[in-house]
Amino acid sequence: MPFTIPLGSSAPDFQLPATDGKTYRLADFKDAKILVVFFTCNHCPYVIGSDEITRKTANTFASKGVKMVGISSNSKETYPDDDFPHMISRMQEHKFPWAYLYDESQDVARAYGALRTPHFYVFDQSRKLVYSGRGVDSPRNAANITVNDLDRTLSELTSGKPISIPLTNPIGCNVKWSGKDAHWMPGDACDLVPAKKK
Repeated sequence: MPFTIPLGSSAPDFQLPATDGKTYRLADFKDAKILVVFFTCNHCPYVIGSDEITRKTANTFASKGVKMVGISSNSKETYPDDDFPHMISRMQEHKFPWAYLYDESQDVARAYGALRTPHFYVFDQSRKLVYSGRGVDSPRNAANITVNDLDRTLSELTSGKPISIPLTNPIGCNVKWSGKDAHWMPGDACDLVPAKKK
């Protein structure tokens, strides 16, 4: 089995607390025509640099039945700023248009095979994975963005078109795993799109 769930996989279930005081499961989003699950956090410069772009995407496609769910799985021991109280504060400050869930056990990150922050997973109405990878090509510096893969994917999906590029490599900091060095990644983690041989 690959570390990251492959295209066509069913969305793994979860039951996680959110910054709004509720606990969410996958079924709580059953009314969404399209569900975007993305792994994120509080401190990562790639997240901070692209959150407003992600907000714009969420707002643009909300009327077309797209819902987004952000999940933070980062270890608070590695980065104290990624703990749940800081998640609550960040949502109170920025009021992002998505539910923000805390995966303290990191079980959900393992179930999805989250590689980096941010890492986006797009599921169709039957909750089959149709896209996995980056949101944009320059998440750390929005001024340098030339490609918005999340926008493209959602545009194609909501128009009934096939997904032209279903896999890209997420760009960002690696997920911070409990008890591990800040730069550690699981041994079976690998790029979603292998590098081209020269």
